[in-house]
Amino acid sequence: MTTTNIRALLGPEADALLSFESRAVPRSTLHLPGPDFIDRVFALTDRPPPVLRNYNAILNTGRLAGTGYLSILPVDQGIEHSAGASFAPNPQYFDPENIVKLAIEGGCNAVASTFGVLGAVSRKYAHKIPFLVKFNHNEILSYPNTFDQTLYGSVRTAYEMGAVAVGATIYFGSAESRRQIQEVAAMFEEAHSLGMITVLWCYIRNNAFKVKGADGKSVDYHNAADLTGQANHLGVTIHADIIKQKLPTNNGGYAALNTGGSAYGKWDKRVYTNLAGSDETGQGGHPIDLCRYQVLNCYSGRIGLINSGGESKGADDTRDAIRTAVINKRAGGMGLISGRKAFQRPMKEGAALLNAIQDVYLDQGVTVA
Repeated sequence: MTTTNIRALLGPEADALLSFESRAVPRSTLHLPGPDFIDRVFALTDRPPPVLRNYNAILNTGRLAGTGYLSILPVDQGIEHSAGASFAPNPQYFDPENIVKLAIEGGCNAVASTFGVLGAVSRKYAHKIPFLVKFNHNEILSYPNTFDQTLYGSVRTAYEMGAVAVGATIYFGSAESRRQIQEVAAMFEEAHSLGMITVLWCYIRNNAFKVKGADGKSVDYHNAADLTGQANHLGVTIHADIIKQKLPTNNGGYAALNTGGSAYGKWDKRVYTNLAGSDETGQGGHPIDLCRYQVLNCYSGRIGLINSGGESKGADDTRDAIRTAVINKRAGGMGLISGRKAFQRPMKEGAALLNAIQDVYLDQGVTVA
């Protein structure tokens, strides 16, 4: 895929996304991905040498090898969203081997999945593509559904199956988040002692983050740049090596939660006006500036930000994935982690979609804004 193809897929948004130059946070202030990212940035951390070696292995696998960018296939939805709902569009993915095959066929840097999926085929594939084992999940079989992250196995088990990385989710903002922070921080420390990379899904979760506006309509701030940015900052604090975050869809979460006599958190209007190109209430702001605020909270890019590819919506999946990749790359992010858009379609089409995402990161015409 060329820049011309990317521009065609973006349609009316092409100029706004491909020609934008950020004036909020200059790219010169960021630590950007590149072939030398480990030596230039990550080797300065306190991570043990085996962690550097395994991180380097991930960055040198797949179609993006040697670029400093990441394309990861995540398939943990069998637990997170139920296996039937997730795999009904394509039942071949009930078989763990097909999940790993898709990651390999799609040219990914790594495959991220559950203890069960990766353990079922570890002796055949752990040496062929880096394994990232997700060790906690939200279980939604209990009635009524609850929203919490439960541990499903140990770091030692992930290590012994040949994984080079572990991943976890924290629902920041939830009543359970402090326990999750303690659990994940301890397991990340153990993972580093074994030379494993740590990846954190930094999700926001609290019903209070859906706020009624002046017009009476509810506005959802779970993907707001300011709230997700702070979640990222908490994530890098507990030694996540890579942050996984949803692309911001709006801004102004703190402002909205500090109206009507309520008080929440600590905030500064300059987060919106100076750092994200929004107005004083967080309204507006270019999508690339909003994503760059997420990068800024990852220690100015010292810890890589990968954005989520999002759910599958059918015919527009490729366009949506390309749009997310362009925003992430131009904001200073490190790549994309895309699952449902890829595995909820025939394998050949799924691999092609993953390749299209990777083409954005391989295209030298798509530059950092």
